[in-house]
Amino acid sequence: MPHEAISVFDMFKIGVGPSSSHTLGPWRAAQRFLQSLEDKGQLFNVAAVRVLLYGSLAKTGKGHGTDIAVLLGLSGDDPVTFDVHLIDAKMEDIKTMKKLLLHGKHEIDFDPAEDIEFLMTESLPYHPNALTFLAAFHNGDSVAETWYSIGGGFVKREEEKVAGGAAAVQLPFPIDKADDLLHWCRKTGLSISEVVMENEHSWRPEQDTRLGMLNIWRVMKECIFRGCNTRGMLPGGLNVTRRAADLNTKLLEGRSYTDYDTWLQAIRDGGHHFKYTLDWVSCFALAVNEENASFGRVVTAPTNGAAGVIPAVLQYYVAFCDGYKEDKILQFMLTAAEIGSIFKKGATISAAMGGCQAEIGVSSAMAAAGLTEAMGGTQRQALMAAEIAMEHHLGLTCDPIGGLVQIPCIERNTMGAIKAITASQLALQSTPDFAKVSLDNVIKTMWDTAKDMSFKYKETAEGGLAVHIPISLPEC
Repeated sequence: MPHEAISVFDMFKIGVGPSSSHTLGPWRAAQRFLQSLEDKGQLFNVAAVRVLLYGSLAKTGKGHGTDIAVLLGLSGDDPVTFDVHLIDAKMEDIKTMKKLLLHGKHEIDFDPAEDIEFLMTESLPYHPNALTFLAAFHNGDSVAETWYSIGGGFVKREEEKVAGGAAAVQLPFPIDKADDLLHWCRKTGLSISEVVMENEHSWRPEQDTRLGMLNIWRVMKECIFRGCNTRGMLPGGLNVTRRAADLNTKLLEGRSYTDYDTWLQAIRDGGHHFKYTLDWVSCFALAVNEENASFGRVVTAPTNGAAGVIPAVLQYYVAFCDGYKEDKILQFMLTAAEIGSIFKKGATISAAMGGCQAEIGVSSAMAAAGLTEAMGGTQRQALMAAEIAMEHHLGLTCDPIGGLVQIPCIERNTMGAIKAITASQLALQSTPDFAKVSLDNVIKTMWDTAKDMSFKYKETAEGGLAVHIPISLPEC
């Protein structure tokens, strides 16, 4: 059986909040649908388009901005480059004019209220996150394409073997399980990050990988800094107040900074005592996920709902562990990405498939392993750290109030980050020879738990907090 090749840039994607599976995925699916029309020379023959949303995309799509993402994708906009400040104006224009410029080239009549259907009671068997694009042509013909958003921004059609359109490559060190990774480390004497970098050469030169990863870190830094300096109410109707900026001001004793580097130095000058460090880690995570909930620019790491964990732990390493060195940051990110890809291959990174253990749990395991390697831990200690982090997220449900990525999602990122740091500290002080549970054991257990979990707790807003907190959201 061929090994699935997943790049670092599949696990870390620059995009727009609030959800990788419900926002970024549908956006990418719309782009892929348009590309298929263009490839067949059919784009300018389109007379009408309808979009059907199934399962979790229907049930929590409004709160996650699925309809917005689909419209932006059909308009030909890209989540990496689109100016997020223009989203509201563009949506209002489409809604008012009832027109859509497909791929920015071909105008059709389109009423979002009529032409995007949320099929609340229908689900497709292949995956809970499904959407179908229906195009009618001027000559009377029509076409339908069904896409699945399988978590972390990955999309695929049922017949596709590889998600996300990734190019097939032959890796020098094929890895499906943690044991495979450890085998290559032992055989070559390379660290985890070195093995991953060798695999990345199959796609591109090392310098391109380095530059790409540092760009990912740049977007993470900017997101943290922006979130730490933005006040207000989160959109969606839950009336959740942003907290990161107030916490940032309190920790800095009222001082403010206009650029990241002087702000970082002020944090480092503030000391390393436990409460101070703990508060900053929480602040970093809150900042990212408040940006995510506001349709801000974030890095899917490996999902949007869990986008704050890895940046918070990496920012902790930079600020409090003298980790502000490019090579160390790359070590962290390469190691974290490989752990995420192993979880994706052996279980899932989709909350609609596995609950929040598949998002916060996976991101915490990724961060724990990345931090451990960057701190000088062995390959086995890094895998042990990932196992510890996931072990203490097993069974975590996904029950977003109002279908929004806000409660309990934002605070969960702070918890995931703290657990990742604790897991790393435990692993660095331990001898893996005596570990009773391997990373592969915990991944299998997570997947078994996911399959046993009730659908109510898999991003449907039909169980848990979502049904026990009385709210009244405004009509979208």
